[in-house]
Amino acid sequence: MTTRQQAVAWIVGFAVFIALVVVLGNTLLPFVTGMAIAYFLDPACDKLEAMGCSRAVATSLITFFFFALLVAVLMLLVPLISAQLIHFADRVPGYFAALREKSMFLMGLIESRLAEEQLRQLEDVFASASKQALTFAGKFTNQLLSGIGSLISLLSLAVITPIVTFYLLRDWDRIIEKIDGWLPRDRIELIREQTRLIDETLAGFARGQALVCLMLGVFYAVGLSIVGLEFGMVVGFVTGLISFVPYFGMLFGFVAGIGIAIAQFGEIGPILMVAAVFGAGQVLEGNFLTPKLVGDRVGLHAVWIIFALLAGGSLFGFLGIMLAVPIMAVIGVLARFLLGQYLASPMYLAKGAPPSGPSKPRDGGV
Repeated sequence: MTTRQQAVAWIVGFAVFIALVVVLGNTLLPFVTGMAIAYFLDPACDKLEAMGCSRAVATSLITFFFFALLVAVLMLLVPLISAQLIHFADRVPGYFAALREKSMFLMGLIESRLAEEQLRQLEDVFASASKQALTFAGKFTNQLLSGIGSLISLLSLAVITPIVTFYLLRDWDRIIEKIDGWLPRDRIELIREQTRLIDETLAGFARGQALVCLMLGVFYAVGLSIVGLEFGMVVGFVTGLISFVPYFGMLFGFVAGIGIAIAQFGEIGPILMVAAVFGAGQVLEGNFLTPKLVGDRVGLHAVWIIFALLAGGSLFGFLGIMLAVPIMAVIGVLARFLLGQYLASPMYLAKGAPPSGPSKPRDGGV
């Protein structure tokens, strides 16, 4: 097979993959979820297997304890969070009224400093920005919810996902061995190396970032509850969960927490304490959690992660969010490989001249 034929085959394969995601998006959700969970649990299963357990026994134990723990956590948290969300929805009008009242002084100060024409321009800018933000948030939420609940209900997701996880986890090594046997023999080491880099990228981000989000959620929930912020557990836990989107999670939590604090307290002290909780969370994440659990293995720039998650969620709903980081990891590794090949090629180098820099781009450049 020539290079051109190989390129055409890859393009056709990618087009078929996109078509399947579009047509079978909701149907694929439990299978993709099961595959992701199996990928997370495979190292634990390998350790049990190394300790003398058979693969079937190790898979059964790991799958059972994982889903039992998940159900226990949901049974503990869902009723509490649901009650707080319902109470929060009832309090939203009061929060807006309190914020409006407390902002009257600031609005009066602004009106006294600006001319009438400038005030109208400022109102138009705020109105336009708010409308665009609400429109985007509405579309994104609708896509996300439709990806979860249109064809495949949460009940079927809960039933199918553990089954898919068990069988994939049991046969994971055999699946990898089978795929390895299909690789072209003349390029097998090169493909294995790139696959290893993709696996390191996914493991570094997915497994590490999941632990970071969980720890941040617990930290923010406990910290805001200790401060006395109403609905601090909901705000903190949600902030931690969406922290896999760089900067967005903390920004969302900070704005929501400070807004509730202003409406609830009206004094600078408690408001500063709420801000201090988020500041401490950022210090904890930036200096301890992310360097220890994620490190520099990811090689994905924060801008690319944000773009991939937003684009995946807008196009394919929740399934798109789940596939966004793996696809971006593959693209990032392949892009760095191609860039390294270009920097070592005659197209980049002058004839007979040695390379002027490293043949590989630095991690995080793509």
